[in-house]
Amino acid sequence: LTAVGRELADRLRPAIAEVDLALDVVNGYRERIAGPLKLNVPVSAARLVLPDIVPAFLAAYPDIQLEIVAEDTFVDLVAAGCDAGIRYDERLEQDMIAVPLTGEIRQLVTATPDYFARHGIPQSPEDLLLHQGIGMRMAHGGIYRWELARRGVQYALAVPPRFATSDLFASIRAVKAGLGIGFLPELYIRDELKSGELLSVLNDWTQPFAGLRLYYPGHRHVPPGLRALVAMIRERGIIPG
Repeated sequence: LTAVGRELADRLRPAIAEVDLALDVVNGYRERIAGPLKLNVPVSAARLVLPDIVPAFLAAYPDIQLEIVAEDTFVDLVAAGCDAGIRYDERLEQDMIAVPLTGEIRQLVTATPDYFARHGIPQSPEDLLLHQGIGMRMAHGGIYRWELARRGVQYALAVPPRFATSDLFASIRAVKAGLGIGFLPELYIRDELKSGELLSVLNDWTQPFAGLRLYYPGHRHVPPGLRALVAMIRERGIIPG
């Protein structure tokens, strides 16, 4: 440097150091996992899947402010101000990035041993129409039809409901109380099946379907908190369907 150049460098050095410090601060904020994270999830997933994830996630990232909106209607994540959602894979749009939470899920025809002793065990899908059903009221207002299939033969049965509800867990309680026969996700009644509190029938007619996924728009910036949540889910592995 010339003498003039050295003098200019000496005078600029404090300003350059201040710029470097400011950039370090900004980069620190970028790397810090902090801020709000809003998820939209089905009520059933909020009660079954999230308790396995949320406590560990918040313990690992204490600067995250997590909000969970539990509802069963399918929403536009962007319009609802949510960063991500949880839904079944078959309902997701093509431009969504989906991270598996569970394996494939099967709906099982199930009731208590006492109910089957009193009303008989159905031997075919048609027999279900003679039973007292526990029906699931869907978000669109209709009662869910029991979908059964085997070797190319398919049924979508409107089993007469003795009791109907939009709450999956109320439906499970009604079946466990012996009020009727239900069509329930195996994922949610595995312990009852193992203990013999509930029995499943017509198992060769029940087909698995894609399980729950954490999903978010693929065209938007992914906040650090969501990236951390996705990494934790992938590290922990899926919940068996």
